[in-house]
Amino acid sequence: MRKTYLLGFLLLFSISLSILSEQGCKNKTGQAVQNSGFVFKERLSDYGFFKNKLKDLDPNEGVLHYDISTALFTDYAVKDRFIVLPKGTAMKYTAAGALDFPDSTIIVKNFAYTNVYHQKIIIETRLLVKDPTDKNWKVMNYLWNKEQTEAIKHITGAKVPITLLDNDGNKVFTNYQVPNTNDCKRCHIKNDVLIPIGPKARNLNITLAGQSTNQLKTWAAKGVLRGLPDTGAVAQLPNWADANHYSLEQRARAYLDINCAHCHTKGGDAYNTGLFLEYEQTNPNHLGIRKAPVSAGGGAGGLDYDIIPGDASHSILAYRMNSTEPGTAMPELARTLPHKEGIKLIREWINSLK
Repeated sequence: MRKTYLLGFLLLFSISLSILSEQGCKNKTGQAVQNSGFVFKERLSDYGFFKNKLKDLDPNEGVLHYDISTALFTDYAVKDRFIVLPKGTAMKYTAAGALDFPDSTIIVKNFAYTNVYHQKIIIETRLLVKDPTDKNWKVMNYLWNKEQTEAIKHITGAKVPITLLDNDGNKVFTNYQVPNTNDCKRCHIKNDVLIPIGPKARNLNITLAGQSTNQLKTWAAKGVLRGLPDTGAVAQLPNWADANHYSLEQRARAYLDINCAHCHTKGGDAYNTGLFLEYEQTNPNHLGIRKAPVSAGGGAGGLDYDIIPGDASHSILAYRMNSTEPGTAMPELARTLPHKEGIKLIREWINSLK
């Protein structure tokens, strides 16, 4: 009797689960819906972004190559950037922050170095995907093989020993750090939401080398960017390396914006420091001028203020930029080498302040 009761109960329980499962996988019209969200592929080649040899990064139709006015320093890396939009969709212009991207957009960023034979060697490719299921951005890294024929999904980060040529042609050895996906999230988080950093209208408002038309205008003419005003009304972030067209102040502030402000901003990973380094920032205290550090600890090197006008040698900002020690180096991610050109620029700017 007990066995019969137990078998009947199990049968009824199984049928109920089956019904609930079927209802949970269908919408009101009875059509199945996908709840799993975007699934990253195992190999970079599986996406079909590029034609011919993968390492040539020759984009297929519908894959937009782009560049920005001033770039984040990553151990003298050579970077190639692409945007993949779903067919028939377009980006929307926004005056502040990143452009408004449609669901299923994929932003592709490749990192390479120049070896001692002046060859371009790709180390990693990072994907930022706007998941159509929950409208959130998600990130994944792909690590390239030595043969430069494929890149494989890589979540845990890696250290890759390389010998590169810097901007002056000097040989430099380092253990390049491929970030894990959580590292990526630290820089791309604002107000607890993952967002793109680089593709803002002010960063994209340039004419690429070899082109005659502004990059944003080109996209608008192709129908892949909507709502673009006259580019004269669009802000432009200065090129920190262009001393011919921009002042020392403009170049230094642009450098700090692209290298530091994604964390040093309200809602960013370094919000608690009170040091906000956006290009538009005008508050001297937020910029670090005669501002005592809040949470630097030993990383401050015994110095008292983030920036002492006219005295870069005793300013914490310049000190931390020149360090590679964990806990002291700033930025603390994305580099293992000091950026000598960037350090020189920031020191000159601090020393010029009255």
